[in-house]
Amino acid sequence: MVYIWSDLHFGHANIIKYCDRPFTDAEAMNKALLHAWRVTVKPGDTIINLGDVSLKENKEYLSKAIQSLPGYKILIMGNHDRKRPLSWWVDVGFNEVYKYPIVYEGKYILSHDIVEAAKDSPFINIHGHLHRHTMDHPRYVNVCVEMTGYKPVPLEAIVVMSQQPTG
Repeated sequence: MVYIWSDLHFGHANIIKYCDRPFTDAEAMNKALLHAWRVTVKPGDTIINLGDVSLKENKEYLSKAIQSLPGYKILIMGNHDRKRPLSWWVDVGFNEVYKYPIVYEGKYILSHDIVEAAKDSPFINIHGHLHRHTMDHPRYVNVCVEMTGYKPVPLEAIVVMSQQPTG
């Protein structure tokens, strides 16, 4: 199974206030997100993180956390992640790291920021960055943790969401 989510922001205490996250502090947020990953993703699964994994956590903490988690781990870097080189994220425990959006399975644009495409484009842009905001079009699916119940979402569920009418 393939799971996707975005904008975990490990260690970023202010994101709790900015995005009205239901956590008392960054430590509680980190624990809840790590727990959600562990109970959702199985060892044979793939988990794709669409950026902003961490703003403040150090390499030692992140390495211990990420390497202990199940699944084949892919990172599409977000604006906060790009402050560190790709090799840093590989060292932390991601199996694949991309600095820019990728096309997945020939029909999904996986990105941190929104990638606008032509109106008749067959692509669905699965993205993060907007936190609690969405584009008013089914071709854009926001998978920030605020939109996914703070847990990874199966790709099949995202496909269904993208086929729902807007409005």
